[in-house]
Amino acid sequence: MDDASAGPAPAAPRSASPAPSGPLAGAEWPSRVADTVEDVVVAVHDRAIRPLLLVARGLVFGILVAVMVFVLAVLVSIALIKVLDVYAFPGRVWASYLVVGGFLTLLGIVAFTLGRARRQEEG
Repeated sequence: MDDASAGPAPAAPRSASPAPSGPLAGAEWPSRVADTVEDVVVAVHDRAIRPLLLVARGLVFGILVAVMVFVLAVLVSIALIKVLDVYAFPGRVWASYLVVGGFLTLLGIVAFTLGRARRQEEG
């Protein structure tokens, strides 16, 4: 047989380069870099993004609750006026408005007085 038909000649041995040293030596460096990136992302999330998410959720739920309370208060006022108009003061809706308005005014005065007293206690 012919030596030329046996295939390519074996490559000459390369000179061995010195093994890398330091924190990125060996096959562990990809996992170390991935762990470092993950630690940085988690730290940024915990310190910056999470508080912003909590504030945003609080605002959204607070606005939602405030709107629901407002709508409920309006519906209860309408129902109370209707009930008073039909059963307590038939045909005199002004009296129903007077009773509901007086009740809400008294409620506002009490809330204002309690808030003022609490502010005076604090400072």
